[in-house]
Amino acid sequence: MKKEIKPQHTGIFERFAISVTKATGSTAAFILALILVIIWAVSGPFFHYSENWQLVINTGTTIITFLMVFLIQKAQNKDSLAIQLKLNELVAAHEFASNRLVDVENMSEEELKVIQKYYARLSKKTKNEESLQQSHSIDEAENMDEIKKRMEEATRDSLNGMVEK
Repeated sequence: MKKEIKPQHTGIFERFAISVTKATGSTAAFILALILVIIWAVSGPFFHYSENWQLVINTGTTIITFLMVFLIQKAQNKDSLAIQLKLNELVAAHEFASNRLVDVENMSEEELKVIQKYYARLSKKTKNEESLQQSHSIDEAENMDEIKKRMEEATRDSLNGMVEK
């Protein structure tokens, strides 16, 4: 029997970040920001395009941008973690998948380059396959390549034996 996972209560900041990120990513938020910029631009002549008039938009956008960077990063970190966990589950659940990819996001850049080379080799090995779905992982492709080489050698040996007789 599967154990049901109940969602944990999130903290105040997390709830705030989620709601602000959703709200600021909406069409209404964009329209509101556009209206504020238009009002600011139209008010320019009334304030003779003074330094204070420019300072209002510069200060406002700087503060909002500064705060939004942190809120967006928080939401992005959570989304990224959720995606990585889902991908790890898929890799771990598939019998032909290479389990060395689970937790790949925590590897160094050098380790990632090694895995990238493996996939380049996999791509080369599978280009001659009849089906695109024939090889499912690096390990399987390498095993199939070894089996094919042995079969070719056995066939060659058999043919050479027949020719010698």
